[in-house]
Amino acid sequence: MLGAGSSTMIICIFSMTQYGTMPNPVFHTIGLISKFGDPNVAGTLNQVATHLRQHQLRVLLDESSAQLIPDSGLEVASRTTIGQECDLVIVMGGDGSMLNAARSLVNYDIPILGVNLGRLGFLADVSPSEIPHRLDGVLNGQFREAHRLLLHTQVVRNGKITGEADALNDVVVHKRDVARMIDVETFLDGRFLNTYRADGLIISTPTGSTAYALASGGPIIHPSLEAMVLVPICPHTLTHRPIVINANNTIEVVLNAANTVNTQVTCDGQVSLPLERGDQIMIRKHERKVRLIHPINHDYFKLLRAKLRWGLSLEASPFI
Repeated sequence: MLGAGSSTMIICIFSMTQYGTMPNPVFHTIGLISKFGDPNVAGTLNQVATHLRQHQLRVLLDESSAQLIPDSGLEVASRTTIGQECDLVIVMGGDGSMLNAARSLVNYDIPILGVNLGRLGFLADVSPSEIPHRLDGVLNGQFREAHRLLLHTQVVRNGKITGEADALNDVVVHKRDVARMIDVETFLDGRFLNTYRADGLIISTPTGSTAYALASGGPIIHPSLEAMVLVPICPHTLTHRPIVINANNTIEVVLNAANTVNTQVTCDGQVSLPLERGDQIMIRKHERKVRLIHPINHDYFKLLRAKLRWGLSLEASPFI
């Protein structure tokens, strides 16, 4: 096992056999999770399941995914069973599907491989056309593994926790249904940081720095860093700039008395927790990290260049 310059990114190299022949595969029980309710995923789901069964591997199909291929003959399992019995999970969908799977499986310490059927694909980076080759490489032990930071959020009301959730990308405090500003006070480890008057406040991991935080003017943070970034959304005072902090800090966000109606906190854009005046939102680094599997040739900076179209000439741009 060779280091890749960071404790959170390693290259796993095992004895390699020819692709397609696996007398000693690295993984033996594979969980399959697909984008919820999307019939367009069924073909890829069948392709991956068939390929795995050809190698005599045990395959567990997520309950929601089983609805897309009801006659597959695969063993159907709950997300809990997949977490307890699988040693690899393959997610077919976009980054949203990866976020959902990561939050539900983080406590089981299972590596996750993403097949990108969405648009950007920062997390799910294997294309459907690469499935046989890339999948055999992973099963043979040819992959990179990255450990990604998560956030854990708690809403505290009158000293009691009223809701909590995890986030791989970001935690966002914002209005719902109406486009109005909110007032929030922020503290780091109990020390006052700032009062933001803005459309909202994003607390992002390095993974989420290329998502909502980037669209709101935040910096790109390499995913190997132990950091978080606070990004105000359309702040009333333009000197309120994004700030990068240590991931070991505890962030406390308190709603001011004004403009608290219809305010909520959203995790990864998928889980929402309602807020009331005086609520405290406590945001900490999760005690566990998500294990992501990438193909052996994965290059984060190449990914950025491709997805963000860095260096694309004006003549080559489809938007001109």
